[in-house]
Amino acid sequence: MAKITVTPAEFTMVFFDGARIAELASAIADQVGVPADAEIRIEGDETSPLGRTKVVSLDPVVLSVEGGAFEDAKRPRQMSERNVRETAARLLFRIHDRLDGSFADAPPDDQLTLQQQVAWDAYSVGRAERIGVEVQKPHRQYHFRNRHGFTDVSDTVFERLWTSDGLTWAVIEKACAETAAAKENVVGA
Repeated sequence: MAKITVTPAEFTMVFFDGARIAELASAIADQVGVPADAEIRIEGDETSPLGRTKVVSLDPVVLSVEGGAFEDAKRPRQMSERNVRETAARLLFRIHDRLDGSFADAPPDDQLTLQQQVAWDAYSVGRAERIGVEVQKPHRQYHFRNRHGFTDVSDTVFERLWTSDGLTWAVIEKACAETAAAKENVVGA
């Protein structure tokens, strides 16, 4: 089982439980297939109600998570175990992709375009759903449409990414190019 540490060790501005976050993320890491000897640090930013997340480093594995990503939307400052699981799965699938080499060509998280990030998220969260993580597919599809266009092509590409396994970074780039061309055709019409 991967060793997960969460910082801060004790949250003071929000009612999050670092030990429970580590426990949930560790279980997800096993399901995703992250190497059992991996050491993963989740750096929580409890000062931000936003939900930005990113993979900061692969060696060691460091995930940056703003407080809103783990927060229960209906109960401010309270932790949502469902959100912890979904966020952990999405980021840990990204780690898995990078470590297995299929995404070796992918730029670092802070250099991904919004379209690339959202396409990779669709692929990751679709796999998370298949391992039993409760996710919000309609929310993800709407987010995908916002970045890739409200077109039939966008919906088809989303579904293909959502239901796929074993993709590569080249497939994500091709998907982004496909939706960009369809969006351009709609705008140009």
